Amino acid sequence: QTYKDLVMQLIVDSGSTKVDWRAIKEDGSVIEISTEGINPVFQTREQILDIFNTKLVPVLGNGVKEIYFYGAGVVSPEVCGALSGYFKEVFPESECFAASDVLAAARALCGHKPGIACILGTGSNSCMYDGKDIVKNVRAGGFILGDEASGGYLGKRLISDFIKGLLPKEIEDVFVERYGLDYMAIVQKVYRESLPSRFLASFSPFLNEFKEHPYIHNLLRSSFDEFFKRNIVHYDYQNNEVNFVGSIAYYYRPIIEESAAAQGMKVGKIIKSPIDGLVEYHKEEI
Repeated sequence: QTYKDLVMQLIVDSGSTKVDWRAIKEDGSVIEISTEGINPVFQTREQILDIFNTKLVPVLGNGVKEIYFYGAGVVSPEVCGALSGYFKEVFPESECFAASDVLAAARALCGHKPGIACILGTGSNSCMYDGKDIVKNVRAGGFILGDEASGGYLGKRLISDFIKGLLPKEIEDVFVERYGLDYMAIVQKVYRESLPSRFLASFSPFLNEFKEHPYIHNLLRSSFDEFFKRNIVHYDYQNNEVNFVGSIAYYYRPIIEESAAAQGMKVGKIIKSPIDGLVEYHKEEI
């Protein structure tokens, strides 16, 4: 029971499908917990409190001091206020700090030093970071207006070429056999069902499988070129490396480095998930 009362910090990396929790105890040891996704925009107070009470309290008790919650869509004061309230109900002694996934990426990648931090996952985003806060952020735009080089963007390009008959035959044959999608099924998924960007991003493993094929390599390379030209060009890349978090960055590192070099930019750190970097950042803060 003793350790349950000694959680100094609870670090949270929250997505809509999965949440990584790390509880840092007073002695510096770390408890790892994984739960289903939390999205305060789409879930009710009851649903969120149910996750806290069934997944966290049995392991941590109610004695948590500081909570650092990072998540996509945590952008408005209303959302931050709501989250703080939910945590207070379960952890009455806690102070809650809620911030965006972009700040999570920056702190995980750069720690307490300035740098350029980027997310390349289902969506994409980027920022200039001063070692504590974001000082410049080029708007992501989402998968329709932006999100260059994200999983959703790459999938959109592949599917667009497929429906217009532009895929090389050997790629198209494998695609048809594997997915069995026709035009109407694609239209249904993209325009009539929820989370179209997640559907489009689901084709990233297919692209990864054929990344040596000239057509796929060109699709990837030109997408990363777009990301650098439309986003990173706005930051001080002459004096800072460009760092990345996310599965797309993790799996396509060689092509990303090739693209960056062609534009006089240098890639620094690439990590798949921000949670461990966030733990390091906040341990130093204690």
